Amino acid sequence: MHTLFSRPGTWVPLLVLLALASVPFVAQAISQPFYVAFFARIIIYAIAACALNIALGFSGLVSFGHSLFLGLGAYAVGLASFHGVGNGWVHLALCLGVCACVGLVTGAISLRTSGIAFIMITLAFAQMGYFLFVSLKNYGGDDGLAITLTSRFGPVDLSSATSVYITAFVVLVLSIWCLARLRVAPFGMVIRGAKQNTRRVSAAGIPVVRYQLLAYVMSGMLCGVAGLLLANLNAFASPSTLAWTVSGELIVIVVIGGLGTVFGPLMGALVFLGLEEVLKGFTEHWMVIFGPLIVIVALLGKRGIVGLLQDWDGSATNAKGTL
Repeated sequence: MHTLFSRPGTWVPLLVLLALASVPFVAQAISQPFYVAFFARIIIYAIAACALNIALGFSGLVSFGHSLFLGLGAYAVGLASFHGVGNGWVHLALCLGVCACVGLVTGAISLRTSGIAFIMITLAFAQMGYFLFVSLKNYGGDDGLAITLTSRFGPVDLSSATSVYITAFVVLVLSIWCLARLRVAPFGMVIRGAKQNTRRVSAAGIPVVRYQLLAYVMSGMLCGVAGLLLANLNAFASPSTLAWTVSGELIVIVVIGGLGTVFGPLMGALVFLGLEEVLKGFTEHWMVIFGPLIVIVALLGKRGIVGLLQDWDGSATNAKGTL
């Protein structure tokens, strides 16, 4: 019987989640706090990739500007902390509110175009955000802004890597669950259908642009939450978070993991950042090796790592059927 645990595309990511849940305990047992901070960064990037997956994987909107939302989330903490506000709920409200407004405005403008024009406009908005924060000399400018008051949600204070790790892990699990629900929900079916054939969906009387705009705003807000967590992890907000290269990294993570898949962002972040860290330990010229490896991974699995696992599942099923 083809049960849940006979499908590698499902149980392998679940095992990864289980392993991530044990990281703080293992790190404490072996006295290696570095692993908590390292895997917290992977989880935060996985959350940001989940956000981008809504726009890119589900809606087909190739956004090169999601670093803008990541940076806004980081500076929501940084600027509030600079002015003596350490209440995490204020940080979160500021993050979600600003990201929603910016996502609504930039999305409404960007969605008037498509293809390369959409990519370039989203990139332009991200660069505008980057140069805006670089110009804010009172808040550190291009040197960034140290965060002295981390987000405090009642008894939960994100002042340590462990507390950020646990919070980020919960957010990641909720994000993956929401992606799974969204994928099969009527809203998700509309944006996924529009990705395949926009004209046909529009012909059915569905306002496709409104659905895409809502997906873009949701994507930006979740990416902002990832930025908030990243700022607390680093105790620092930097304009480099808004650089176009960060948007590129998120796109690569989503593509490697599997476009439009539920577990793709998690698997992509793990492989991308894991490979980067391993190669850095061998040579300072790690990027020369890292680039071709990413290309090879992308070529071997056009549907990403999750797609490869699903193909493995299909091959195993067919093999059983021939016995």
